[in-house]
Amino acid sequence: MTSATLSSTTAQIPFLGWFVRKGYLQGAFWAIMICVTSSTNDVLMCSLGERLHFVQIIFFRFLFSMLTVLPLMLRHQDNLFKTDQPKTHALRAIVGAIALGLCCLSVNIMPLSENTAIMFFEPIFFLIMAHFLLKETVDRSRWMATILGFVGLMVILEPGTASFRVEAFVPMGAAALFAYLCIMAKRMISTEHTLTLLFYFGLGTTIFAGIFLPFFWQTPTLRELFFLALLGVGANLIQVCLFRAYSATDASALAPFRYTEFIVAATFGFIFFGQVPELTIIIGAAVIGASAFYISYMETKKEAAKA
Repeated sequence: MTSATLSSTTAQIPFLGWFVRKGYLQGAFWAIMICVTSSTNDVLMCSLGERLHFVQIIFFRFLFSMLTVLPLMLRHQDNLFKTDQPKTHALRAIVGAIALGLCCLSVNIMPLSENTAIMFFEPIFFLIMAHFLLKETVDRSRWMATILGFVGLMVILEPGTASFRVEAFVPMGAAALFAYLCIMAKRMISTEHTLTLLFYFGLGTTIFAGIFLPFFWQTPTLRELFFLALLGVGANLIQVCLFRAYSATDASALAPFRYTEFIVAATFGFIFFGQVPELTIIIGAAVIGASAFYISYMETKKEAAKA
C-alpha cells in the first residue's frame, strides 16, 4: 500500500486517519512496522540463501519491488516518471543495492538476533548524520537515549574479547549505508512522490544487481519465486513505512526506538530456525529497550507541553 492509497482509504474509514497524522506516536508506530517487515524479510532471505546467491536474491527482490509499483505509476493522473533528481535516484539505488547485499550476506552467516543487534548501529549512525547533514536539533534526551542504546550494543558485541566476531563488520557496514539511505529519503520526500521514490529505487537497484547476475545464476523454483516476490512487496512496504514515519516526526527522535527490532528478530529466529539468543545479547537488548522507552516518554511529554 502506498502513501497515496493509505490517505485515500482514511477518507472512507475515519479512524484510520490517526495513522497519517503528524506526531511522535504515529512515527513510532510506523517505525515498529519497519521492524516487523524488515525481520520478516530477513527470515525470507535466510531461507532463500540456503541455495541462491545473495546477488540473485537482491536482483529479484528489487525486480518484484519495481513491478509491483509500476501499475500504480501508470494509473496515477500525474506523470510520476518525471523527476528533477535523476543523479540522486541513481546514487540512492547503488547505495541501496550494496547495503542490502551486505544485509543478505550477514543473515546467512550470523544468527538473526545477533545480526539485528549489530544492525542497531544504524540509528547511532543516523543520529549523527541527521545532526550534521539534515541540521536537525538533537537535544539532550535524544543523545542520552542513543548513548544508552550504544552501551547496550557494546554488551552484545563484547569488543576486545574472544567472543567478538570479525563477521560483525558486515552488518555494521550495512547499518552505515542504510542510515545514509534514510537521510536521502528524508531529503527527497518533500519534493518527490512516494511512488516515484519506490519505482526509481527498484529500477536502479535491479539494473545494478543485474550487472553481476550472470556470474551467480541459479534457476529459482516456483516456491523460491514466490518468496522472492514477497521480498519485493516487503521492500516497498519498508520504504512506505519509513516515509510515513519521517513525515510524522523528526527522524532523529525515532532513531533509538528502532532498537525494538531485536525483539522481533529474536522471536522470528527462535520460531523459524531454533536460534536462542545468548545471555549477553538479552541483557544488551534490555538496555537498548530501556533507551527506546525513555525517548518515547520524553517525546510524548514534549508534544503534550506544546499542545
